[in-house]
Amino acid sequence: MLTIDWKPDKSSDIAVYKQIVAYMKEKIAAGEWPVKSKLPTQRALAESLGVNRSTVVTALEELRAEGLIESTVGSGTQVSNNTWTLLSATPPPDWMSYVKAGAHPPNLPTIQDINRYEPDPSYIRLGTGELSPDLIPKEQMKDILSRSGETITQLGYSEPKGLLPLRQAISQHLRGRGLDVSPSSILIVSGALQALHLISIGLLHKGSTILLEQPSYLNSLPLFQASGMSLVGVPMDDEGILADALAYHKKAQNGALLYTIPSYHNPTGRFMTERRREQVLAVCERERLPVLEDDVYGDLWFDKPESLPLKARDQNGLVLYLGSLSKTLSPGLRIGWIVGPEPVVDRLADVKMQTDYGASALSQWVAMEWLKSGVYEKHLEEVRVALRRRRDLMCSLLSRWFQDLADWQIPQGGFYIWLRFRHSFSMRTLFTKALSTGILLNPGYIYDQTDSRHLRLSYAYASEEETEQAVYRLSELVKEMIRH
Repeated sequence: MLTIDWKPDKSSDIAVYKQIVAYMKEKIAAGEWPVKSKLPTQRALAESLGVNRSTVVTALEELRAEGLIESTVGSGTQVSNNTWTLLSATPPPDWMSYVKAGAHPPNLPTIQDINRYEPDPSYIRLGTGELSPDLIPKEQMKDILSRSGETITQLGYSEPKGLLPLRQAISQHLRGRGLDVSPSSILIVSGALQALHLISIGLLHKGSTILLEQPSYLNSLPLFQASGMSLVGVPMDDEGILADALAYHKKAQNGALLYTIPSYHNPTGRFMTERRREQVLAVCERERLPVLEDDVYGDLWFDKPESLPLKARDQNGLVLYLGSLSKTLSPGLRIGWIVGPEPVVDRLADVKMQTDYGASALSQWVAMEWLKSGVYEKHLEEVRVALRRRRDLMCSLLSRWFQDLADWQIPQGGFYIWLRFRHSFSMRTLFTKALSTGILLNPGYIYDQTDSRHLRLSYAYASEEETEQAVYRLSELVKEMIRH
């Protein structure tokens, strides 16, 4: 869908609809709106432009009369095929055919909507999986940046695995998570998402099957599918992924890899119990099934560390371990890491050098200073306290307004509550209605296409005041949908 980044000047002597026509012509002539690109609905255009719908209709009629746009039943309005014969002597390439032919599939429409509206501060982000701006230590970051200026020795390309002092600092930090790994077994990446991409193109064959919890964050990403992989969900219970079901699917689906988030799972918030971790690792060892452990939430426990990562008990080099500073410190820093057997890390480092020639040197020096100075551990303690308070508020609000509407479990860490509605209704409709009232949601079908009962609620991003407003409004919307 095309973006409207302009509003007409209503004080101008030029009629508003004429300004709109001129704006759209300019977008088309500049090639920003290619042939066959779809225009927003008349209502959406009117809202974006801040004008009456009748004004939009008049502008569109003039553009249609000039042959610049066309409308078809069921397809809406789009830029016409003959646009370039009217505006340009030499027709450009048909960019929309290129867009549709790209190998990487598009995001789900709901995820595209979420990505589109998240930057707009007028929406309350009730599902966003990142720290609130209030929890990002801006003043400390300024101090760290100042200190980093004294320790930076070079800002050129770092070695393939990443800055050695940073890998040494991560190695030291991971000892607190029960991992004894050398810097040579660590690869610095630009967040866990890049790690997943490197693994998909660097280690797996096209057509491989990835096993994962159902539901799973991975289902919201077309990343593995774009590399020709298939995703197979394995059921969960309150203790985590079912070990017996995992063994069955490994054999039935010829699973090549298990992707799992044992600690404060995304989206359910569940924590895999100690017993289940032992069972899952035993299955993987027996079936020789490699494990990709995503532990980006592992440091965000509220009362006490509940269990060691799978990697901490891995005696056979079976587990690749992902960590990141995005969920605990700052998503904008774009620093994460992969831990694994050296030949695997060497291979992924080689692939990374072919794709981006290394993570930002400046970000790596800053991350090193955070970890090495000890400031990061103090920051973690403060974040845990703040998140626990936010969790308590969210649970209190749910008890007040959703007691008869939904069920949920109280998470012991991380960002999320997996809210299950007792009544069935259209989650896409709820998403749209919430959007119209200024609330941005993450419905469950993003993480499991068969899901029609869940929301992923995050207490990490919205302010406490916004959270209270949004949860109340959401309860009223749900009651209204149930009545109808």
